[in-house]
Amino acid sequence: MTEARLSSAEALARLRLARTEGIGPLTFRRLLVRYGSGVAMLAALPGLAARRAAPFTLWPEAEARREAAALAELGGRFLFLGVPPYPTLLALQEDAPPVLALLGDPAALAPRAVALVGARNASAAGRRIAESLAEALAREGLGVVSGLARGIDAAAHLGALRAGRTIACVAGGLDLPYPPENAVLQARIAAEGGAVLAEAPLGTAPLARHFPRRNRIVAGLSLGVVVVEAALRSGSLITARLALEAGRELFAVPGSPLDPRARGSNDLIRQGAHLTEGVEDVLIHLPEAPGPARPVEPRLGQVQGAMVEEAAPDSPEPLADADQLLELLGVAPIAVDEVVRRCHLSPSAVQAILLDLELAGRVELLPGNRVARTGQA
Repeated sequence: MTEARLSSAEALARLRLARTEGIGPLTFRRLLVRYGSGVAMLAALPGLAARRAAPFTLWPEAEARREAAALAELGGRFLFLGVPPYPTLLALQEDAPPVLALLGDPAALAPRAVALVGARNASAAGRRIAESLAEALAREGLGVVSGLARGIDAAAHLGALRAGRTIACVAGGLDLPYPPENAVLQARIAAEGGAVLAEAPLGTAPLARHFPRRNRIVAGLSLGVVVVEAALRSGSLITARLALEAGRELFAVPGSPLDPRARGSNDLIRQGAHLTEGVEDVLIHLPEAPGPARPVEPRLGQVQGAMVEEAAPDSPEPLADADQLLELLGVAPIAVDEVVRRCHLSPSAVQAILLDLELAGRVELLPGNRVARTGQA
């Protein structure tokens, strides 16, 4: 993967926008499509904020500079959506993180990868299976992705390190390893040619709401996800669902029907996941590329040498059909394609109006190209 670098102004603008409350990954991507660069997005933000009931509070430049300096002191760097070496598989997701913090070698993100996830309170047999499967996958030249949690995750990372490289996705900041007993493992992954990724800013202690966001990164980095021991209500099943939504292959290791830790993984097999007893079961079903879903790639500016063009496009024409679209929407999500079919506007005009309405806090744009009204609409 050929590496490209943003100008310092562009990188700082994107970091500030990514850290601004109210600009999530979906909105960031749509704004980038519309304005072409982070610098142009930043310049447009005051006008966009004026339409909102609750204006954006832009992340301060001084805070962004402090975070960048602190990450560099840790030996890390930022990866920006659409700019190599940002992971290409992850970029296919609609809600891919605009910015990732990385410790380790970005080259670890290039190979085809498989995720191994499962129970934190894993059995000894489950941990042994995860270690041996991860080692075998690494010997085949595949990257092994997991979430650096206790149990199956840690076993997968350890197994992969015996034969290759592994990628750890953490829920909090890179400077606050979690759980604390895996701090040594996190450092080892980064030091031995692997990669540790975080969407959250430095200093973020992981909370319950951060883990599903982490799980979508685990799924997005991988061509397939293997579940080793998962209860019926577990975070591993969230990762499995996200993998299916992203067009990735799903695998599960069977377990005893008497063990509650295996009920979720056994149920995945019942629903069609590939029954997995060894590395051959993964290799025979692992595709060269994800399923048919493809994203609308953001127009990220033209890379020239080590810089990215920052000229903003002309401002869009004022949009006067918002009321018509709002009449078509309710609180239940509806496909944007269905909205286009029901109105007289072009698809590009509908997307532009919906972005304006989202920035005004009147609609919510959802993964899967769906939209719904909010309470303010």
